[in-house]
Amino acid sequence: MYQYKDIEQLHKDFKDKKVTCADLVQDYIQRIKEKNHLNIFLEVFENYAIERAQKMDEEIAKGVLKPLSGLIVSIKDNLCFKGFECTAASKILKGFRSTYTATAVQRLIDAGAIIIGRTNCDEFAMGSSNENSAYGIVKNPLNEEYVAGGSSGGSAASLAAGLCMASLGSDTGGSVRQPASFCGVVGLKPTYGRISRWGLIAYASSFDQIGTFTYTISDAARILSIIAGADDFDATCAEIPVPDYVSEMNELATKKFRIVYFPEIIDSDGLHPEIKQSIHQTIEKLKNEGHTVEPVHFKYLKYLIPAYYVLTTAEASSNLSRYDGVRYGYRYPDAKDLEEMYKKTRSIGFGAEVKRRILLGTFVLSVGYYDAYYTKAQKVRRVLHDTIKEIFKNYDAILMPTTPSTAFKIGQKSDDPLKLYLEDIYTVLANLVGIPAISIPLGQSKENQLPYGLQVLTNSFEESKLFAVSQCISSVIK
Repeated sequence: MYQYKDIEQLHKDFKDKKVTCADLVQDYIQRIKEKNHLNIFLEVFENYAIERAQKMDEEIAKGVLKPLSGLIVSIKDNLCFKGFECTAASKILKGFRSTYTATAVQRLIDAGAIIIGRTNCDEFAMGSSNENSAYGIVKNPLNEEYVAGGSSGGSAASLAAGLCMASLGSDTGGSVRQPASFCGVVGLKPTYGRISRWGLIAYASSFDQIGTFTYTISDAARILSIIAGADDFDATCAEIPVPDYVSEMNELATKKFRIVYFPEIIDSDGLHPEIKQSIHQTIEKLKNEGHTVEPVHFKYLKYLIPAYYVLTTAEASSNLSRYDGVRYGYRYPDAKDLEEMYKKTRSIGFGAEVKRRILLGTFVLSVGYYDAYYTKAQKVRRVLHDTIKEIFKNYDAILMPTTPSTAFKIGQKSDDPLKLYLEDIYTVLANLVGIPAISIPLGQSKENQLPYGLQVLTNSFEESKLFAVSQCISSVIK
């Protein structure tokens, strides 16, 4: 069956009676079974999806076409969906079934989407390669010897493999944008507070944000219009009204933008030469189209990763203290007393990377080190925030690479945590500052034939501008 890559075409075919939701769901379920060896899906909601498709077909037959009717969506295994298992790819939550549905997921359903299943990810969203899952590694559908990226690797891979039409992931420091770059799709991280985090299993609460994977920028805009907005269940969710992002994006499409890039990043020796060349070529093309693209020096690059990992591990240490084996999830069965039960439950239930980050977070919060690490990192975060806000007084967007290179081979960096942490060097800025960012496909490496992305960042709650600038860039790339 035809692989739908935009909602507009799907709805046109519904109206022309060329396809039904039931046929689509059956086809996607079959595709998932055929690609089972990629280890993308942890669970396929087969019966639910079939019943849901039949209901959608009945609605469409009556002339009711909702904004996302028939859209086949996968969700990351850290988003709650009532009645189904949600484990954050961790042994400690194995068997836990959600008692409610995440707000973002519910809004998709209300708009007509069909949730096809939950996808594999790094345990508790901690990782940049999807090698940290308790349920095995996700293989990149474009080359199975390579990682799909992380932590939302399963979500990105589900799209790259043609197993859904869109996917939800979460982005704490690049966990949507980095796998989007590795898998050649569009990955959006909205402004912090733009989408409710109710029903998202927490890693680092002041960084986490639900994001989307799509084939097109316009579909990312369309889906964001549905899932964004205030939520009584999430006090950190902004009360700012949600615009029609597609309309606003189209209105801004003819504008000439002022774009900035950081030479410390674009010309870094750590950036793959092919990506560097592609970005410079894109900059020249944008200038030829009448856009202003200028360099601005950014002297804080070396502080991004240290500040990010101090703060996120501190928050993770606090958030993950709730998994103790008492109320739900895994419990060590042979404990002689309460203390042993706590220790063995967490030692066995959590994977190595999660334990590493909990220990690091506990250390930076400990007496004698709190001011030296945590307080200082918070001060760095404020400096970064103020610096970026000052830049946006004169420019519409920031242009950056998404990743230092294309996807790397499975196992290539798993023995060195620091190498994996440095994979986030270009993506953590948006989360530290809380601004929206998107990764769009930029090119394909001649070296290994794998894709790489370009990242665009705009000021807080300026997603319409983010989409418009991204559309302009996509047009010159083509």
